[in-house]
Amino acid sequence: MTERKNRLKFVLAGLMLGMFVASIDQTVVATAMGTIVSDLGGLDKFIWVTTAYLVTELAGMPIFGKLSDMYGRKKFFLFGLSMFLLGSVLSGTAQSIIQLSIYRAIQGIGGGALIPIAFTIIFDVFPADQRGKLSGVFGAVFGLSSIIGPLAGAYITDYINWRWVFYINLPLGLITLFLIGVFYHESAVHEKQKIDWWGAITLVTSVVCLMFALELGGKIYAWDSGIIISLFAAFVLFMVAFLIIETKAESPIISFEMFKNRLFATSTLAGLFYGIVFVAAVMFIPIFIQGVKGGSATNSGILLLPMSLASVITSVIGGMIVAKFRFRTVMTLSSLILIAGIILLSTLSVETSRWWITIYMIITGFGTGFSFSVLNMAAIQPFDYTRRGQAGSSINFVRELGMTVGLTIYGMIQSHLMTNKLADVISGMGPMGKMMSGDPRAMMAPETRAHIPSPVLEKWTDALSSSITITFLWLILPAAFTFVFALLMGKEKFINLTNKEISG
Repeated sequence: MTERKNRLKFVLAGLMLGMFVASIDQTVVATAMGTIVSDLGGLDKFIWVTTAYLVTELAGMPIFGKLSDMYGRKKFFLFGLSMFLLGSVLSGTAQSIIQLSIYRAIQGIGGGALIPIAFTIIFDVFPADQRGKLSGVFGAVFGLSSIIGPLAGAYITDYINWRWVFYINLPLGLITLFLIGVFYHESAVHEKQKIDWWGAITLVTSVVCLMFALELGGKIYAWDSGIIISLFAAFVLFMVAFLIIETKAESPIISFEMFKNRLFATSTLAGLFYGIVFVAAVMFIPIFIQGVKGGSATNSGILLLPMSLASVITSVIGGMIVAKFRFRTVMTLSSLILIAGIILLSTLSVETSRWWITIYMIITGFGTGFSFSVLNMAAIQPFDYTRRGQAGSSINFVRELGMTVGLTIYGMIQSHLMTNKLADVISGMGPMGKMMSGDPRAMMAPETRAHIPSPVLEKWTDALSSSITITFLWLILPAAFTFVFALLMGKEKFINLTNKEISG
């Protein structure tokens, strides 16, 4: 028994390190993108670096989740980690933006396997009375990555070399490979099923079309251009085909039978809306602080530190208290705190002090943190070993999809509001008004603001402040849906409902 406990400690360390490497990657790379573009060129193509990773990660999540149910967690976790490390090493050697985008796609394949399978392994190898606490700790990894990622990315880029943003994954990943490869002993009993190839093809194609439409629309091509409309049409076509195929497949990638389980369905849908709210808050709070308040910090990790720390705390607390209270009780509390935080953020103005902004961020972080751990636990709990991979990957897929769609939709809302408000004042300011039509990101830099006449800066900050606060008002809608689905979660508590316990 002592030997098994010691072995599980190494398994836990390996899983946490693997999840950390995968979850921190996006924020680290985002911080370094400016330097990467200046070194490799391809400013008009830099968006592909992010898109390539997201496309393969999202498309891979449900597929790897299903495969792990059929053939075992360990081999696909190790495969995902190997692909992630291969992509990292190749990315560090890239000589052009196109090369880097291709290598990032390889990384994304690995990322699509790591995070959902890691959560599922917790339910496989750890006793029921430990899963809540461990799920809370695992959820906190996501919060920590949002703090450490941008800071690490900025430091590595400024003091070492941007290529080490990718190379740093290698030693951490090799340690994870060793820990999981040696200490994770998985049962050899698996349920062999027929692979749903047509479902996989249509799912991947639909996700690829949607991601490219969202990433390219309004940036490289107009939203009403033939290319973007065609991509959305292709997404709908292949998604409909996927849904039809899944209803007829012998062993579907995403089983609609699972959505008949109330706890799984409500947890997954709640995750969708939590993802939308979380990513919008992460996007607009730093812009408000830098653009409206004139903050000198240029690193989102610093600006978002209060919210990130708050989410880490409640992620851990959620995992600890969920055994004592119903899922519905915990998530209802979470959603109410989140709604309160978003309502407070919608009251921001030029006069709001940094102290109150920090309080609002902390409240929003408290509301978000519970979802990182509790929703995953609720989605996985109703199923035994043969379906946990599907359940874990499905909720992570839906949450990531919500974050991506939310980023686009609320980015469009804020941009539209900003453009309209600037148009109202530019016409009446003569030559000085032209200064307000510049890139908002550039105008947020302290060195640029110092050379802007006070009347122009005042009008610009008013427009920016108003556009962001109205966007937060629109964000109350998805926040309210988190409350609705929390109420619908039923009376279940976190207990051991599995039919099999697989030894560690």
